[in-house]
Amino acid sequence: MTVQIGIIGCGVMGADHCRLLHGEIFGAKLVAVQDSDRPRAALVAASAGDVRIHDFAHDLIADRDIDAVVIASPDHTHAALATACVEAGKPVLCEKPLAATIEECQAVMTMEMTGGRRLVQVGYMRRFDPGYRAMKRSLDDQQFGRPLFLHCVHRNAVAPHYITSDLVIANSSVHEIDIARFLLDEEFAAVTVISARSSRHAAMRQPQFIVLESASGVIVTVEAFLDAQYGYDVQAELVCEDGTVSLAPNPPVSRRHAHREGFEIDGDWRARFADAYRDQLKEWVASIEDGRPVGSSAWDGYAASATAAAALEALAAGGKTATNLGERPAFYAG
Repeated sequence: MTVQIGIIGCGVMGADHCRLLHGEIFGAKLVAVQDSDRPRAALVAASAGDVRIHDFAHDLIADRDIDAVVIASPDHTHAALATACVEAGKPVLCEKPLAATIEECQAVMTMEMTGGRRLVQVGYMRRFDPGYRAMKRSLDDQQFGRPLFLHCVHRNAVAPHYITSDLVIANSSVHEIDIARFLLDEEFAAVTVISARSSRHAAMRQPQFIVLESASGVIVTVEAFLDAQYGYDVQAELVCEDGTVSLAPNPPVSRRHAHREGFEIDGDWRARFADAYRDQLKEWVASIEDGRPVGSSAWDGYAASATAAAALEALAAGGKTATNLGERPAFYAG
């Protein structure tokens, strides 16, 4: 079986998905793309050979030759497009966030549950990263006892100009929220946020320090500093009763030269998580063939966004905030 795929959105992420689907994902064929900027869509289509261009996203979703859809369009479009894919009975890999609001996230879940079939996967690619998966196996195998702390670091060289102090949480730290939920396999009950002073490199936004408390009492800390200058750097250390597990530095080699020793640091997230993005698409395509969902579900997309929203409330209020996610529906169990 070859899964015929359409991509909505041909910006940075859409173009990367196009490149992977065109040449590196067995069992998949990219057949159509759509973007509000047609010349940009034409460039992406040309890079993948015989690929059609649709003028409108809903026309791509309705295309009978398309079995599944990747949504990489602007955030505010995600909920409506994901819902349209569910209505059409087509599996969809939707870049995060699932929706622009919590209410829209809930609406997508309601539509999916009404249809009785899991069709939505949210693009939290870190769940497919080899390092995080090794950490997860260590927890599941109970090699180090119960988890006590998870310390996370998320640093970018320079954030885009539009990133605000709030978006440091809602746009970036939400990745740490999702991966922590994945590792610990539980929700967070409360969150506290402490803002550091602004860097001289970005006076309009502040680094954020987030403290999440899980339902069972595990403490997760997240340092989110998006103007660190030196590169893109994601770190994590899991502290358990009988030992610790840490992500190893990603570069495979260290160099000695001119009286110095060290390794290069990735420039952005695409290089750091290249394997994760590739494996995410491979496993998503395989899941379409065998009918077993993988990755972040619509509930996971909702839970990450709702926890981030609680963090924003904590930031504004200057205190601890309860998350109040509600109970996970049985539809999304397992």
